[in-house]
Amino acid sequence: MMLEKKQKTALQMVGVVVFMGGMAWAAVPFYDWFCRVTGFGGTTGQAEAGSDVILDKTIKVRFDGSVERDFPWAFKPVQREMEVRLGETGLAFYEATNTSDRPIAGTASYNVAPYSAGGYFTKIDCFCFEMQVLEPGETVSMPVTFYVDPEITEDNDAKFAKVITLSYTFHETDLPEEHAALDADVSGSPDQN
Repeated sequence: MMLEKKQKTALQMVGVVVFMGGMAWAAVPFYDWFCRVTGFGGTTGQAEAGSDVILDKTIKVRFDGSVERDFPWAFKPVQREMEVRLGETGLAFYEATNTSDRPIAGTASYNVAPYSAGGYFTKIDCFCFEMQVLEPGETVSMPVTFYVDPEITEDNDAKFAKVITLSYTFHETDLPEEHAALDADVSGSPDQN
């Protein structure tokens, strides 16, 4: 009888551990999905094409760019701000330069402020959708195509936003295998030693 209780308790504890592990595993994708659906935390929306509706009302969009500490890139917006009509497709550029002597891969994280406007700031195409690889000393111009959804005028919190700030931060990412192999071949060649 006592052995059965210990086995039942052990099974319950294993069940709790498995459940908690599953919840921890699901938390990141669930949170990502939640932020994309609601715009929570300044997460932007994505679309295949521009808006069907363009209003006469305008909004100012500011652009910000930074890199994580010790990341050897210079990164900044080409234009600090622009004014667009709600629903109008905007095109902005950021510039990145690899200031190191080796190829560097980077991925951009982003958000929108105020947070209440995040769900209405919609990207059609963005450099942030893919990893970027820059060769030593290389400078690139990276576009982002976007619009501010006219439905922002119906949101009790977001409709009062006069300025939206789009911020990007680049983080170093592991080089893709094919690029890392090329880099290893070049740096390991006898002529370089």
